[in-house]
Amino acid sequence: MATYQDIRRQIENLSPSEQLRLLEELAAMVRHRVLVKPKRSIMELEGLGKETWHGLDAQEYVNQERASWNS
Repeated sequence: MATYQDIRRQIENLSPSEQLRLLEELAAMVRHRVLVKPKRSIMELEGLGKETWHGLDAQEYVNQERASWNS
């Protein structure tokens, strides 16, 4: 496998127009890899933190929160 230095020496042997073409293609390749992110879904959060609420009565929790606003 070629090392970075090997590749760099090969690039130095290219003409300026070939170097520019390579640079443009590399920039496009890297840009695509960086900008293309997998789409996420809100449904990935389903069930997250459910253990926090296990055994708690939802209405009682809401009542306690509301009561704390007036304290």
